[in-house]
Amino acid sequence: MKHYGGIEKKQARWGFIFVVPAILFFSVFSFYPILNALYTSFFDKRVLSLNTPPFVGFGNYTYLFTSQTSGFWNSLRATFVFTIGTFIPLAVLSLIFAVFLTQVVGRKARNFFQIAFYTPAVLSSVVAAAIWMLIFDPRGLANQWINSLFHTAGVDHKWLSDSVMVQISTMLVYFWKYIGYFVILFITGLSSIPPSIYEAATIDGAGKWQAFWRITLPLLRPTVVLVSIMAMLQCLKTFSTQYLFTQSGAPQAPINVITLNIYRTGITNQRIGRASAMSLVLFVIMLILTWLQFRASKSDEVEY
Repeated sequence: MKHYGGIEKKQARWGFIFVVPAILFFSVFSFYPILNALYTSFFDKRVLSLNTPPFVGFGNYTYLFTSQTSGFWNSLRATFVFTIGTFIPLAVLSLIFAVFLTQVVGRKARNFFQIAFYTPAVLSSVVAAAIWMLIFDPRGLANQWINSLFHTAGVDHKWLSDSVMVQISTMLVYFWKYIGYFVILFITGLSSIPPSIYEAATIDGAGKWQAFWRITLPLLRPTVVLVSIMAMLQCLKTFSTQYLFTQSGAPQAPINVITLNIYRTGITNQRIGRASAMSLVLFVIMLILTWLQFRASKSDEVEY
């Protein structure tokens, strides 16, 4: 018993040693910035000012929610429109593509499609946005494809100038970039389901549609929760595409998401206190939505 106790203590010690670097990393780059932003949000701090920032309490938060010049409510609207318009297609279509690749496509073709889907995910957001800016140009491929499909030669669909089209454009960029990443996650989840379960269901007379709803979806629940949370958080943190589009002349108001508003408030206008307050509000929104997804999914451990 003493021998086993010594082994357990040694394993626990080495486990703690291996966990310490991760704890330090997250403490320095995640926990400390959150606490520092919380502290800064109570002061009227300017970026380049050497004077001691005056304490304003909840003044920055009051300004965000009451002042029309802050643009905060418009940023909330733009963020939620983008998140809903991108998150739902990402979660649904990535699952459909994953099921198609694992159950319909052959092995060689599946490897090709996995690489093709995943390739945009390795690109930086700036590069992806720059590529799509060329596609959305009036003489670009987007207009050519749409005009060829609807036989409307020469029509400019104003991808980067119309208030509605520019929102759709940002959604398309994010969908194209991240769909492959979530497809791979779903393929991994589908591969962990034992084939014997489907064989038993087939023997019992279950069709493919019944097997999908009665077997695949329930057993894939942990992966669905993971993908939905990751996709939602990724959409709420969107910044690069909206920033580059507005820099190229696209209207700012329709795509002025919270992160872009934080950047302009903190860097351009140098009101770092207000930007910190806005960051805390975004953090709370992400925390609440993540908690709601966990509650709604009731993600218990799945047993096969």
